[in-house]
Amino acid sequence: MLSLNWEQHDPAFNLALEEVLFDALSPALPGIFLLWRNRPSIIIGRHQNAFAEINAGWCRAHGIHIVRRSTGGGAVYHDLGNLNFSFLLWSGHSRILEPARFLTPVLDALRDVGVEAACSSRNDLSAGGRKIAGTALRRDGQRTLLHGCILVHTDTSALTQALAGDPEKFLSKGVSSHKARVANLCDLLPSANTCTGESLNDAAAEPAEVMRRLMDALTRHCAHGVFTLPDELRASASRLAKTKYRSHDWTWGRSPRFSQKFRRRFPWGRLECFWNVREGVIQECRLLGDFFALRDPAELEAHFLGLAPDAHALRAALEPLGVEAWFSGAEREPLLSFLCGEDSEAKP
Repeated sequence: MLSLNWEQHDPAFNLALEEVLFDALSPALPGIFLLWRNRPSIIIGRHQNAFAEINAGWCRAHGIHIVRRSTGGGAVYHDLGNLNFSFLLWSGHSRILEPARFLTPVLDALRDVGVEAACSSRNDLSAGGRKIAGTALRRDGQRTLLHGCILVHTDTSALTQALAGDPEKFLSKGVSSHKARVANLCDLLPSANTCTGESLNDAAAEPAEVMRRLMDALTRHCAHGVFTLPDELRASASRLAKTKYRSHDWTWGRSPRFSQKFRRRFPWGRLECFWNVREGVIQECRLLGDFFALRDPAELEAHFLGLAPDAHALRAALEPLGVEAWFSGAEREPLLSFLCGEDSEAKP
């Protein structure tokens, strides 16, 4: 796997570059390890309702960019105190690669800079009981993308202000804010690096130095060799950033109009079901949330169209489908009951 340390901080371009590199994977280019950072921005998950995830007024007033990514999961705050990593791999076959295949060398790199971390729920990375990184996964045939964001010295006050948050998520976890759940690496470093013996106190533990050491350690553990970005891929990324990642349609157009809404938090993520009901049948359906999708939710949404919004009709149509196949970690009956409107936490 070849490494690319990308120094441009435009979030739309960086996500476009990641997608272009993903599409370029082949037997001739089997793996790239990408390190990148964004200027202050919120990166929302592919299946999320943008309006529900962010404090739009505060973000606008403070120049926070809003960009939708190509993977599922929840919204995250980025700034130059975050270090983002992407594993892009051509597997050579359709075998499913587990996240641990990618995260083991990341844990080794964190250990090199003095932080003992472990994988926790949904392949987050935690240290000292607090989250220091989240990850998301995308697969397309023989191509796999796993990317994540490590908090090094991010502005947690801005993080709390920028993300609108999901109140029931925090209540269920017994915490009151994003800041209570996350930690920066700079806050967790011990007084000495046990691997190198170098002091991490005072000037040596300055955020820029911690960031440099982490980047060096990740490159050392996760890649062998350097990738030089060809001009044609750079040009493709520029075009994609303009046509997709900076477009209103991609970022905001997926947020639905609705006449009925159901919401529930499952162990595998939050799911919201929006129905636009006219003349007694469902004319439009959207399934949004911070889940990880195994299949395109649009395929499942199509099965709602033309049905009466009652549990009996919905169950008759949905039960044969195996609805759990669309959502990573889902169990059939609780999910089916929710989708039929039988079991939900809110019906605004």
